[in-house]
Amino acid sequence: MMFENAVADDLNQVNLADPVIHVRTDMDRFWNRVRSEQPVYLHPATDAGPEFWVVSRYNDALAVYQDAETFSSGSGNNLPSLHKPGGDPAAGKMVAATDAPRHSAMRRMMLKALTPRVREFVVDRVQARADDLITTALERGSFDFAKDVADHIPIGTICDLLGFPPEDHATLLDLSREALTPEEEGQTAEDVWLVRNELLVHCAELAEDRREDPRDDLMSVLVNTPIDGEPLTEDEVLVNCYGLILAGDHTSRLAMVGAVLNFAQRPEQWQALRNGRVSEAAAVEEILRWTTPVMHIARVATDDVTLGGQEVRKGDLVTVWNSSANRDEAVFDDPEAFDLGRTPNKHLSFGYGPHFCFGSYLGRAEVAAVLNTLCRTVDSFELAGDPKRLYSSFLQGYSSLPISCAPSHARAAR
Repeated sequence: MMFENAVADDLNQVNLADPVIHVRTDMDRFWNRVRSEQPVYLHPATDAGPEFWVVSRYNDALAVYQDAETFSSGSGNNLPSLHKPGGDPAAGKMVAATDAPRHSAMRRMMLKALTPRVREFVVDRVQARADDLITTALERGSFDFAKDVADHIPIGTICDLLGFPPEDHATLLDLSREALTPEEEGQTAEDVWLVRNELLVHCAELAEDRREDPRDDLMSVLVNTPIDGEPLTEDEVLVNCYGLILAGDHTSRLAMVGAVLNFAQRPEQWQALRNGRVSEAAAVEEILRWTTPVMHIARVATDDVTLGGQEVRKGDLVTVWNSSANRDEAVFDDPEAFDLGRTPNKHLSFGYGPHFCFGSYLGRAEVAAVLNTLCRTVDSFELAGDPKRLYSSFLQGYSSLPISCAPSHARAAR
């Protein structure tokens, strides 16, 4: 891939809060230098907000993830939210933006919705959805894998889990995408506000319905399960529904798009998976490591602490860059190789510690379902146009992937 901007001689000139940087700069090259030259450094203040620490190495990232008491999520968990005027409105309400003990209690409450029966139902529908979408797309030969397939699988899964009816899925997909990953530059703060409010309206409507008519879904748990004898507030219900939609939609969607792009660019890896020389489980983990859809998480230091040899002060903003930690040569052998058979593979794409991704099980199941269907139906992939990168400083991946597929001989013979 060609990039418009080379890495500046002075790494401090690279503005990590600017989405343009992540779209137009060779960030792998940038992170290689950061890990070598200044693995923990204080990023200058930008037009978006105040200065923040940048953590690039795996072991330093683990130190932040594991110490939730010193590195708080209670003010927000990513740069865009923490840089909002007045702070993140979901702080202290959304499970991902709370600290213990409230965080632990909310997480336990939500896990009640993931009973074995519900998990089996949701995962079965993931595989059926993958089969249907991919089979339909293959009939056309050439299609946009991101828009025609990947966009619809995770949003369908999280909507099934929350209890949204199928007719709402397409609308929620559009709102989710615009809320976090607009396709173009130039989206105004008012545009984002309007999109997010519309998404909250859908959440509010479902919440009201489930208070009156509880069912076997996550929204019913959110509105009807007390914590310490008290129900969640209306704001807590809405922001957690909103957060689950955004989190559940983006990570696995971007991972599966990145996987197919790599299958087209590295056909030997695709054939190794298709022919059974590497396991599906190992392939899922390498796809998650390689794509690292969530580039960073953010925390606020609650006390003075030494991190990577640097003195972080109480109140400082600290960002952990998973996109760098997952390429750390001190942990991963030949980290810039896409190796579906890689093992061990203790990547940080779902985070680590107390805030380890609530939906990691479903995210892995979604990627596995897509691989399962593709292995049965596709012989090879070829790019049919230029992939289009997301415009974001938080998430990385592609919003469009034109692809041409040669069907497998077994499928073609039917």
